[in-house]
Amino acid sequence: MTTESLVLNGSDGQVAGYPPAGGPIQSAITYEKIPTHIYADAKNASRAVAHEIAELIRSKQREGKMAVLGLATGSSPKTVYAELIRMHREEGLSFQNVISFNLDEYYPMEPNAVQSYWRFMREQLFDHVDIPAGNYYVPDGTVRPEEVAEFAKQYEAKIDAAGGLDFQLLGIGGNGHIGFNEPGSLINSHTRLMMLDNSTRAAASSDFGGLAKTPRKAITMGVASILSARRVVLMAWGERKSPVIQEALEGVVTEHNPASYLQTHPNALFVIDEAAASQLTRMKAPWLVDSVVWDNSMKKKAVTYLSLALNKPILKLTDRDYNDNGMSDLLALSGQAYDINIDVFNQLQHTITGWPGGKPNADDTNRPERAQPAHKRCLIFSPHPDDDIISMGGTFQRLVDQGHDVHVAYQTSGNIAVADDEALRFADFVVDFNTKFGIDSPEANRIFQDAATFLRDKKDSEVDTAEVRYVKGLIRMGEAKATCRFVGIPAENAHFLNMPFYETGTVAKKPIGEADVQIVMDLIEEIKPHQIYAAGDLADPHGTHKVCLDAVMESVRRLKGKDFMAECWVWLYRGAWAEWDIHEIEMAVPMSPDQVMKKRLGIFKHQSQKDGVVYQGTDSREFWQRAEERNRGTAALYNRLGLAEYEAMEGYVRWKY
Repeated sequence: MTTESLVLNGSDGQVAGYPPAGGPIQSAITYEKIPTHIYADAKNASRAVAHEIAELIRSKQREGKMAVLGLATGSSPKTVYAELIRMHREEGLSFQNVISFNLDEYYPMEPNAVQSYWRFMREQLFDHVDIPAGNYYVPDGTVRPEEVAEFAKQYEAKIDAAGGLDFQLLGIGGNGHIGFNEPGSLINSHTRLMMLDNSTRAAASSDFGGLAKTPRKAITMGVASILSARRVVLMAWGERKSPVIQEALEGVVTEHNPASYLQTHPNALFVIDEAAASQLTRMKAPWLVDSVVWDNSMKKKAVTYLSLALNKPILKLTDRDYNDNGMSDLLALSGQAYDINIDVFNQLQHTITGWPGGKPNADDTNRPERAQPAHKRCLIFSPHPDDDIISMGGTFQRLVDQGHDVHVAYQTSGNIAVADDEALRFADFVVDFNTKFGIDSPEANRIFQDAATFLRDKKDSEVDTAEVRYVKGLIRMGEAKATCRFVGIPAENAHFLNMPFYETGTVAKKPIGEADVQIVMDLIEEIKPHQIYAAGDLADPHGTHKVCLDAVMESVRRLKGKDFMAECWVWLYRGAWAEWDIHEIEMAVPMSPDQVMKKRLGIFKHQSQKDGVVYQGTDSREFWQRAEERNRGTAALYNRLGLAEYEAMEGYVRWKY
C-alpha cells in the first residue's frame, strides 16, 4: 500500500443545522475516491440528506432565489421525503421557491399507474408540501415514440431555463445504474429513451406482477445531465448494494458502473449505511486505513480476512504474513502469530455444532448453545411464508429431529409475491369445484368469483382487491403448512400472524405499528420459548425483513422483565441473499448431503415461488439454488480457514438483548 493509493475524506461529516448525534462514522484515511459518509442506519442517513436539502431551500429563500432540485424515486429516498414533509408540517419549511426535475420514468407509462413515478412523487412528497403545481417535472411516459427525442431536448431546456440543478439526489441500481443510465452509458449522454438492462427489469418485476409485464424502456436524464448539477448526493442502503458501491468508490471510472462517473464530479457525496459500506476497505479491513482497537471481535475479523486473502489456513499464518499486511501492531500486542492463530482457530471451531438446541448431557462450556433444558421450546419467526425453510431449513429439521418443541410464526401473508396468473388459476379451481359439486357457500363463492373477475380484467394502475389478497395469502399459507408437515411439526405449531403493516396490496408497506408489535408479543408470551430464531437479513429488497425484525426486537425488549425471558436466547439467521461474515458467526450448523437435499425438497413445497418467481431482485437463480450455494459457500469458507470440510452450513449470530 502506498500513500498515493489513499484518498483523504475531506469532509467532517456534519450537515448544517443537523446535530452530531447519529452522524456518520469517520475515518482518518479511506480508499474511496469520492467523499463518503457511512451511517449506522438508513434512517439517520436519510435525515442528514433531508436536512441538507432543507438548508439549500432556506438559503435560496434568504437570497430570493429558486432552489432547483433533481429528485429520485425508488425505495432509497422515501425516508428523505418523509423527513422533508415533517419539516414542512412542524418547522414551517416552505417549498414555494422549489423547482424540481425527476430523473426518469418508465416508458410507456400512464401517470396514474401504480408504478408511475409521477404517482410516486405525488404520494411521497408533492401532495404533502406547498410546492406550486407547475414547479415539478417528471418525464412523460405517454409521449408518442416519434416525439420522445424532442421531449428529451425540451426537458433539458427547462432545466437550463431554471438555472441548472442546484442539487441532484440519486439512488444506485444493483448494476451501478444512476437514473436509468445502464452499464454502457457514456459520460456525455443526455436525456433520452433507454433500453433497460434485464437485471433492472428483474429488480422491478415485483412492482409489475412479473418480468413479462415490466417495461423494457425508460426516459432518463443522462450522465452528463446528472454531472451538470452543482451538488450530487447518492444514497444506498443494504448489503446487496455493497459490491457495486465498492466498485464505484474504490474502482476505476468505467461505463460498466455508471455511478463511478461521480468520481469526476467536484462536489459529489455518497451517503450510505453500514451494510452498503461493508465491502469498502475501511469497513472490511479497517486496520489498513487507521489505528484500531484490537479487541477480540477485531482480531477474529483480521485473522479470518488475512487467511482468506492469502488463501492460507489460519494455523499456517506466519509473523511475516501479519507484518506484510498491516497487522504488525496486533503482533506487538498479542505475541507471535502461532498464539493468535490457535486462539482464533479454537474460537471458530467452537461455533460448529450439530446440536442447535444444545447437546443433552454434554459439557457445554465451549458449545454455542446450552445443554439444559434438554428439550427446548423453539420459536422460529419467518417474515415470509418460506423464509424458515430457505434460510434455516437444515437447523429447523435438526431441532425437530432432536426432540424440541418447534413453533413457526409466519409474520406476513407473503401475498404480494404470488403472480396474478397463479392466483387466477387457484380462484378458478375453487369456483369450478364448488359449481361441479353444488357446494353452496355464498360468501366463499363471492370471494373467489370476485377475485377471478378482477384478475381477468386487472389494469396496471389497479391495486389488488382484498379478495385477491386473500386468495394469494391462502396460496402462501397452504405452502407453509405443507413445509411444516414435511419437516414434522404438528399443525397447531404453525402460527400465521398476518401482521397489519404488510397488508397494503402493494410492494410499499406501512411503517411498523403498535398492533404489529402486540401480535408478536402475545405469541412469545403464549409459547415462552427457550430459543427465538429471527431473520436478521437486511438485504431484503423491499424491507419486510427489517420491519419484522424490528417487531421481534421491540417485543423482546418489552418482555425481557418476564421470568421466562431469563432463559430465552435470540439467534439471528440470514436469508438466501447473503450470510453473516465468517468472523461474526457464533453458531454454525453443518449439513450432510442428504440434509441439503431434504432442505431443497422442503423449499419445493412453495410452488408459487418456483420457476420464474416474481420476487427475485437482480438474481435470476431460484431460492433453493441461492440457499444451497450460500450454505455450501459458508462451509467452504470454514474449510479454507483450515477447519473440517462439510457439505454445507447455516450460520447464526446471537442477539444479547
